Amino acid sequence: MPMSGKNKEHPILAITSDYFQSEGDPQPYLRRIAEAGFTHIHWCHHWATDFIYSDHEIGQIRQWFKEFGLCLLNLHASHGKEKYWVSQNEYQRLAGIELVENRIQMTARLGGDVLIIHIPTSRPPESRAACLVQIRKSLDQLEPYARHHSVRIALENMHGDNWEMLETLLVEYDAGFLGLCFDSGHANLSGHDFEHLKRLKDRLIAVHLHDNDGLTDQHKIPFSGTVDWEVLASVIALSSYEGCVNLEVSIQETGYTDEDAFLRQAYLTGERLTALIQAKRSVR
Repeated sequence: MPMSGKNKEHPILAITSDYFQSEGDPQPYLRRIAEAGFTHIHWCHHWATDFIYSDHEIGQIRQWFKEFGLCLLNLHASHGKEKYWVSQNEYQRLAGIELVENRIQMTARLGGDVLIIHIPTSRPPESRAACLVQIRKSLDQLEPYARHHSVRIALENMHGDNWEMLETLLVEYDAGFLGLCFDSGHANLSGHDFEHLKRLKDRLIAVHLHDNDGLTDQHKIPFSGTVDWEVLASVIALSSYEGCVNLEVSIQETGYTDEDAFLRQAYLTGERLTALIQAKRSVR
């Protein structure tokens, strides 16, 4: 899907489904998202739980998407709590594989082709090797299932990450299966990380765009914190990413109490950021 919108007045824009809360009935929030003008959803409900979506629940979400005129951009898989896909405990790791496979199937059924998941931050050298063993073991198991469903997995940069494991894994697995999700908020907490992103820009397949003050992960609307959006827009413009602006924002730390006002401001900011990236592309 191209970054540019259908026309200049109505760009393609995505926002996270859990801008207000990550559990419970998503229907009211999907409706408000559509009414605010957003066209696509970054599905982020239950991103840190052991929740398994049933066929009935996925079918209902598909129906809501159709009713509200929404499409799935991508889906944030759950790394799980007890069902943890890179656990050193084998039964928990295997349960975590089932959890990720559930989200792969859900992504495909909702019309998406990218699944985003966290990996542990780069560990001290003495524990990094053992962590990579578990990650590789799980990726090897997930790869045929993901390819069968035409879903690529995007590994996300985390707060405090030095990108060593991300770079290692992106070298070892090809772009038809594995890519990068760049989270602007996590990068801002780690000193921007734009140089890391520049090195891996050809593997960028998903973005989590939000802002903070550089101290805590606040998921604020872009241009309201300390992220350097001019520089980041330039890097995105030079990257392989062709998707739309995706706002992984949350109302809680923005000062907004009215959801509709929050969504209106998020939409306007998404338009501004889309225009900025397009302008950077036009002069590259």
